[in-house]
Amino acid sequence: MAKPRPRPKRYLRKLAMRQPCVHGEPGIELRPYQVIIRPLVTEKGTHQSTRYNAYTFEVNPVATKPQIRAAVTELFGVRVEDVRTMNRKGKATRTRGVEGRHANWKKAVVALHPDDKIEFF
Repeated sequence: MAKPRPRPKRYLRKLAMRQPCVHGEPGIELRPYQVIIRPLVTEKGTHQSTRYNAYTFEVNPVATKPQIRAAVTELFGVRVEDVRTMNRKGKATRTRGVEGRHANWKKAVVALHPDDKIEFF
């Protein structure tokens, strides 16, 4: 029968001191005004709001779909039917030969109940 290979003392010490991993609740808790950064008023977004009753927002990159749904419901007092999110990559910029980047951001398209509406202006 083969003997187990010898282990260095330093490895055994580290192995003995290792703590088990304890996970907490996933994600971080955000308030509604921290979830929604601003509404995106664009030509495409205006078309979606009039035709499909869907509104577009820039949201916190760590916000989840249930958090976005709860924030829109609480801030605007409407019923949310669907939330679609997308992570947008920041554009590369160049000024006077110095290259830079705009920050990455998250976009959410929120579809509302047919009876509800949001007035931005």
